Amino acid sequence: MVRAIIAGTGSYLPERVVSNDELAERLPKTSDEWIYSHTGIHARHIAAPDESASAMGLVAARRAMDQAGIAADDLGLIIVSTATPDYAPTPLTACILQDKLNATNAAAFDMSAACCGFIYNLEIAKNYYYNPRFTRPILLVATEVMSRNVDWNDHKTCILFGDGAGAVVIRPEYDDSAVPQSGIVDSVMMADGAGGKHLLLEGGYRSSDSLHHPLAHVLQMGGQQVYTFAIKAIAEVVSTLLERNNLTMDEVAKIVPHQANYRIIHSAGTRLGFENDDKFYINVERVANTASASIPIALDEMNRGGLLTRGDKLLLAGFGAGLTYGGNYIVW
Repeated sequence: MVRAIIAGTGSYLPERVVSNDELAERLPKTSDEWIYSHTGIHARHIAAPDESASAMGLVAARRAMDQAGIAADDLGLIIVSTATPDYAPTPLTACILQDKLNATNAAAFDMSAACCGFIYNLEIAKNYYYNPRFTRPILLVATEVMSRNVDWNDHKTCILFGDGAGAVVIRPEYDDSAVPQSGIVDSVMMADGAGGKHLLLEGGYRSSDSLHHPLAHVLQMGGQQVYTFAIKAIAEVVSTLLERNNLTMDEVAKIVPHQANYRIIHSAGTRLGFENDDKFYINVERVANTASASIPIALDEMNRGGLLTRGDKLLLAGFGAGLTYGGNYIVW
């Protein structure tokens, strides 16, 4: 029996921290109290002018590889999730990382499902090991420079986002145990394409005019629609993973949700019947919404902070533009 396990984690947050008070100086309709009460966010990290998705992803990747004891030559595949690639559409950010790492034995591609990209990519990576000829470790990187996709004069969106990168190394482990000792056990991958209009970036090539749209590369969001969808998505994903794997909530050590907004996480918990937020790992107060990087950043914080022990049962739950949503059940 082959299992895909997380052998190492890494993350990177830019040095510059922007507080709510700093934002309030340029956004007259806001204050630290207003932003925090609506989002649960006090601060976010913002990339330096010369920092790119690949540059941040490189730091996170090296940290994950160091922890896993994996050399660049060992890698068989690099998968990158990003909504803010170095180039649009090519060369792929994964290929840039392959070059910077000198991972000459690794294939590389980008696979983005927006903020849910890391969730999707964990399942994609796991399935590679069902091919007995594929035995090399896989590097998953989620890296986002969301500060370059928002209108910094729009107080409803710019307050939500920050920049950062997270990475994990996946490798196969073989045993004859009937009960998984550790590994990526199950995943839920879903989408609601009809809701895509509620969270979008203009531009693209769908018509001769779309490339030069006046709002190209500026995130547009239907706040109420996304809020309602996100609460339902987290609750549905968690409930589905529990039911499919005959788990009780008491058996789950932590739920690691996409860190979009504290109110979303809290409301999802209420829908699931939680009396408080203790079941969730939450860091949105310090890092804001880093899109697909939010869950691997949280995992790395938990791992390096001594909050995870072998055998812990974790549920990851994400949602994002598309609209996409999904989750993973992992035994650490």
